Amino acid sequence: MVTTVATVLAGLIGAGVFFLGVVGLSAPRFAAGFGIPHTPTEDPTFRSWLAVKAVRDLGAGLFILIVLVGGSTHLLGWLVLAATVIPTGDALIVLRGGGPRSAVYGVHGATALAVLVVGVLLLVG
Repeated sequence: MVTTVATVLAGLIGAGVFFLGVVGLSAPRFAAGFGIPHTPTEDPTFRSWLAVKAVRDLGAGLFILIVLVGGSTHLLGWLVLAATVIPTGDALIVLRGGGPRSAVYGVHGATALAVLVVGVLLLVG
């Protein structure tokens, strides 16, 4: 039962990350900032960096979904566990950029914790 719930959650994480990539490419203003204040959303160079981030999200979401469909639960657990690096790094970047603690802990930190828990549940389930 735990493995089934964790597998569904991993699928939601993969789909959610993929969706963030779609939004990042199609509506970059909604994806901009990550919690970093004074984000220059109208700057063409910055918009290019947003596109890079969006493609990263598309790929990361697809990796999770592909392993979900074709791999083992154990492999999915390791992949999801490794994926905690992304929201943890995002939290540290926002913190270093002087962003609000609500974005650091409430968005990126909470995401990292949720992904970590799902990865562990997949590995021990």
